[in-house]
Amino acid sequence: MNLFDSHCHLEDDRFSGEVEQILARMHNAGVHRCICAGSDLTSTEKIALLSGQYPEVYGMVGIHPQEADSFDFSQLNRFAQLLQSPRFVGVGEIGLDYYYENSPRQRQKEVLDIQLDFALQQNVPVAFHIRDAHGDMLDLLRGRKNRLPAGVLHCYSGSVECAREYLNMGFYLSFAGPLTFKNAASLPEVARYVPLDRFLVETDSPYLAPVPMRGRRNEPTYVEHVAAKFAELRGLSPEEAAQLATDNTCRLYSIPN
Repeated sequence: MNLFDSHCHLEDDRFSGEVEQILARMHNAGVHRCICAGSDLTSTEKIALLSGQYPEVYGMVGIHPQEADSFDFSQLNRFAQLLQSPRFVGVGEIGLDYYYENSPRQRQKEVLDIQLDFALQQNVPVAFHIRDAHGDMLDLLRGRKNRLPAGVLHCYSGSVECAREYLNMGFYLSFAGPLTFKNAASLPEVARYVPLDRFLVETDSPYLAPVPMRGRRNEPTYVEHVAAKFAELRGLSPEEAAQLATDNTCRLYSIPN
């Protein structure tokens, strides 16, 4: 098995003091690499330490939409420094979140726009976080037309119709634990629709543990259950789905395969 957890949060305090054990379990399950997504400057600095210590850990820089009020332009200077390292491979997670609205919607849009421009300048892909905001996100992306970086819809939760439009814009879709839930809504249909060269798998750990681990603290090891569910939906073996997802992750983030 050759799996790659394309989006997790090993820098989270819930993993404090356990990273080495988690990485050992990850390897034993055939999950050989992972990408930690930043939420703010503090979390991004923690990721820098992890990625410097563990070669299987990559990182992304970014301001989560819930943290948009904390953004200032000086943070981009530090993010640019980190992106000089091959250990940092993208900008994320960035986007729009209308579920909690910890930051005003207009501010979220402004900070997203700034970070999309930054990703273009740095020539790196982005990882989008979108919750209850697909309409506004699509409007914003349509307005940018030819000014879109490569990217992925992390932990995709939208409809097939939205998926079609994101895919037409050149983006990838990433599936996480909710794909395995009984109340997965349209996600199985999306998984059956997405081209096999445009999907990723992830855990978003410590959140959203997949079945049969639902209710526990999630960790990169459990991405195997997401890949297995995708394989079932597409008539693939788990090994085939894992390798396809890994190939796609490496292609998107320009990571040697």
